[in-house]
Amino acid sequence: MNYENELKLEKLRDDMRLVTGDIIKLVQERMNIASQIGNIKNNLMMKIEDISVEQEIARYVYELGAQIGLNKEFIGRLLNLLFLESRRIQSIETSKKEEKLDHMTMFLKAKQLESEGKKIIHLEVGEPDYMPPLNVKYELLKTYEKKRVHYTQTRGVPILRKLIAKERSVKEENVIITPGARFAVFSAMASTLSMGDELIIFEPAWPAYRDCANFIGVKVKAINTTVEQKWDPDIDQLEDLITPNTKMIVLNSPNNPTGKIIREREIEDILKLARKNDIFVLSDEVYSMYSYVPYKSILDFAYDKSIMVSSFSKSHAMTGFRVGYAVGSKDIIDRISRIQAIAITSVAEPMQYAAFAAMNSNVTKNTTLMKKRLDFIRKELENLPCEFNNPDGGMYYFVRFNNNIDVNKIIFNLLNEGVAVAPGSGFGESYFDFIRISACQPMKLLNDGLKILRKVTDV
Repeated sequence: MNYENELKLEKLRDDMRLVTGDIIKLVQERMNIASQIGNIKNNLMMKIEDISVEQEIARYVYELGAQIGLNKEFIGRLLNLLFLESRRIQSIETSKKEEKLDHMTMFLKAKQLESEGKKIIHLEVGEPDYMPPLNVKYELLKTYEKKRVHYTQTRGVPILRKLIAKERSVKEENVIITPGARFAVFSAMASTLSMGDELIIFEPAWPAYRDCANFIGVKVKAINTTVEQKWDPDIDQLEDLITPNTKMIVLNSPNNPTGKIIREREIEDILKLARKNDIFVLSDEVYSMYSYVPYKSILDFAYDKSIMVSSFSKSHAMTGFRVGYAVGSKDIIDRISRIQAIAITSVAEPMQYAAFAAMNSNVTKNTTLMKKRLDFIRKELENLPCEFNNPDGGMYYFVRFNNNIDVNKIIFNLLNEGVAVAPGSGFGESYFDFIRISACQPMKLLNDGLKILRKVTDV
């Protein structure tokens, strides 16, 4: 009897090997098709991502899966891996013919020109030109004298976590200090999502959301918001995109690059869908201190699967200090802490005490200054052949030029004239005719840069 079972087991293993080999051959065939599709899309100047086509394939496969009794969530994870690979292959075909343009590409080009002796007005990066609060300087000196230069708890020094918890009306156990908001975003995703899961973002959006999701094998679904609709999120479209594999929705308010602040009613509608489908909501609130209309944090809505991330980079002009934080349930913070312990041990102790000092500073003057600069940019843009919405917050204008203007030509002409701006395509494929203008420069440089913009647009 045992001998017969051993023979049967060996036969089944051989069958498994052959079936697996057939699957791999079919995957290769699918990849070849994806490459051909990528070539055609590139020739026709089409976007790589086509959610409607992916949804149609998913409906077909889900129906097939139901007929043969295959688990729907497993089908979704497998499909998402195939879709991700298809997008990657099609992206390769596109990248063979054109350089990807985003704010970092332009920043590096500008830096290269500066190294060659050319003066550049940096309107492409969101890095405040003013200094951190003065007491940060004194705190760093005191930190050195008190020998606060060691490892700390992975979650951060208690004094800083307690202060953030107090400000955010949560407990200390709900806070973790991270090396900047980017790592908070990454670790929040990595600790709650798995390969093949889905994540939904509203575009235009900070590219890091896609980058982090792609790195961990999570499929990104994007909802395009528009200047015509004043960048309002489409809640009906959000509901249509949610599947059993949707595990996270990412919010950014005020938005980078548009400055849009999501209204309370819209947040409630989003959370209603999140609760119904048991979905995490990651809310990036880095620009919240630069709010020029009423603003609500995700923490005001008491959703236990929400994660709020922020940092001191923008609010306190501390980009180089690399101090951010995440706020969430104890379970979520425990998960993030495990990733952080593996990756970095802890945030540098002196930087944490500097952040503590910064929190005890009044930086409302930064908000006032940024609003003044944005108002100045608005007045200048009103004389150009472009359209835009005034930002509710943040430190940028996101501007679309008229159809007869080649935006890439504008971007490179500006660079040749000594002005760097961020291409809109870096915030989503649909925004190729936009540029982002940062207000993080003194008024004189903003004025000089906008004069050059007026010159290259022939107005």
